[in-house]
Amino acid sequence: MHDLPLHLWYTITRLGGPGLTLPLALTIALWLALGYTWRLAAGWLAIVAGASCIVALTKIAFLGWGVGVREWDFTGVSGHAMLSTAVYPVGFFLTLLPARTRIRVLGVALGMAAGVAVGLSRVVLEAHSPSEAIAGCIIGALAAVLFVWWAWDAHPGKLSAVPVAVSLLMLAVALHDVRVPTQRWITHVALHLSGHERPYIRARWKAGVEPSHRAPVSSAPHSAALGIDLA
Repeated sequence: MHDLPLHLWYTITRLGGPGLTLPLALTIALWLALGYTWRLAAGWLAIVAGASCIVALTKIAFLGWGVGVREWDFTGVSGHAMLSTAVYPVGFFLTLLPARTRIRVLGVALGMAAGVAVGLSRVVLEAHSPSEAIAGCIIGALAAVLFVWWAWDAHPGKLSAVPVAVSLLMLAVALHDVRVPTQRWITHVALHLSGHERPYIRARWKAGVEPSHRAPVSSAPHSAALGIDLA
C-alpha cells in the first residue's frame, strides 16, 4: 500500500479531517434523535466528545509542557485516526441497523478498515508517528464499539436506511476537502495554559532541546513545522 501515489494518500487522509468527520458525527446524532431516541443521540455525542478530549489533552500536554514518550516518538494521539475509526463504523452501523446481524457486522468492519487506512495515511505522509496513529485507531475503535454495543438492539421504527445513507454520502462528498485549523487553536490553548510563548516541536524535543519560551511568536505555527497535527 505504501506504493500508492501520493495524491491518493492525501485523498485518504482527508477522510479523517475534522472538517468532515465532525459534521458526519453531528448528522449521525441528528438521525439518531429523529429515528431512534434523544438518549442515543446524546450518548453518541458524549462518546465522541470524550474521545476528542483525550486527543486534545495529549496534544496540549506536549505543545505546552513537552509531555510525550521519546522511545515511541509519541507527542499526541492522532485526531484523524481517532475520528475516522469512531465515525465511519457508526455511520455504517446506523445505515445498516435495519439489516441482518451479519450485514451490520460487515458494515462496522468496513468502517473500521476505512479508519485504519486513514491512520496509515497519517504515517505515510509523516504527519504522525506509528504510535500516534495506532493510539488514535485504538481510541476511535473503542468509541465506535462502545456505541454499537449500546445501540445494537435499537428499533428504528419507520426510519429508512436510504435517506440516512444518502445524507451521509452527500456530506462526505461535499466536505471532503474542508479544513479546520484545529492545530492552530489547540496550540493557542496550550500556550495560554502553560504560559509559554513557543510550543514544543517534535524534532527539537526528540533531540532534548528545550524551546526558548521567552522568544516572541511571529505567527501561528504550521502543523508541518510542529511535526504533529491535532487531527
